[in-house]
Amino acid sequence: MLENGFLIHAATEFAKLFGELLLLFVGISFIVALLQVYISPARVKRLLTSDKKIVSGILGASLGTVTPFCSCSTIPVLSGLLKSGAPFCGVVSFLLTSPVLNPAIITLFVAFFGIKAAAIYAAFVLSLSVIIGLVLDKFGFVDAVKEIKSKRCGCCSCGKTWDTMNGNFFQKQAKAIRIAAANSGELFKDVLPYLLVGAGIGAFIHEVIPENFLANFAGVDNFLAIPLAAVVGIPMYIRTETMIPVASILMAKGVAPGVVIALIIGGAGASLPELTLLSSMFQKKMLAAFMVCVFVVAIVTGCAFNFVL
Repeated sequence: MLENGFLIHAATEFAKLFGELLLLFVGISFIVALLQVYISPARVKRLLTSDKKIVSGILGASLGTVTPFCSCSTIPVLSGLLKSGAPFCGVVSFLLTSPVLNPAIITLFVAFFGIKAAAIYAAFVLSLSVIIGLVLDKFGFVDAVKEIKSKRCGCCSCGKTWDTMNGNFFQKQAKAIRIAAANSGELFKDVLPYLLVGAGIGAFIHEVIPENFLANFAGVDNFLAIPLAAVVGIPMYIRTETMIPVASILMAKGVAPGVVIALIIGGAGASLPELTLLSSMFQKKMLAAFMVCVFVVAIVTGCAFNFVL
């Protein structure tokens, strides 16, 4: 009877988490795909270019937030920005915010943690990204960028953007919706396993891990937990769709909010696949600086979460 009760509770928790993720992701993925049609890489280049470095930094961080490019399309966009002569500080700010701030992440943050948490997360990531971009530009890290030729990828809406469509406004709008629906459908197929894994891990933690067990290792009182989470997250490939529901369960079990945030930023901001792609663009000096910057953003934002929430 006890085993049956455990299975029923675990299945119920799994269904609850998966249902929430499913409803959120269907809507979010369509909006993200539609934004990818409207906001082309060429438009990003035009918007980012400015004579004032601080303005370029702010624009770069902001554009990284609203341009939901996947990792394979972020790198060509990054290369294009550098080749077009866009200020280096703006390019770095764009690189730092692009993988850790986008409409999907913000929506999931609001849904699982509330508006206050989402606002704190966005504010710290944006401001730190701008500051880091200006600092790296000041110390001449632009010289550590390699000369490369970028290749366009075959995913997302690459090559199918608003700027390249033919027809009047309504015809282009219809095409954009069809493209967004097709791309979001493909994205959903790719991400579905991660949604299932995330809901499964969350349900397991919710039912199996005692309430105060994790708090003893990663509670607010353990100062080393935040930098450790950032270090652990950096070599990992964390999908936000998987981590957000798990993060909500971890926090419910006593894990400090800052520890969870540091893990998410470390994993999403400097995963091994992304570092591998960046190694073709950056010399070791810049690659190391990028990893340190992600580490700093993860720790500072994590500490802010523990202090404010």
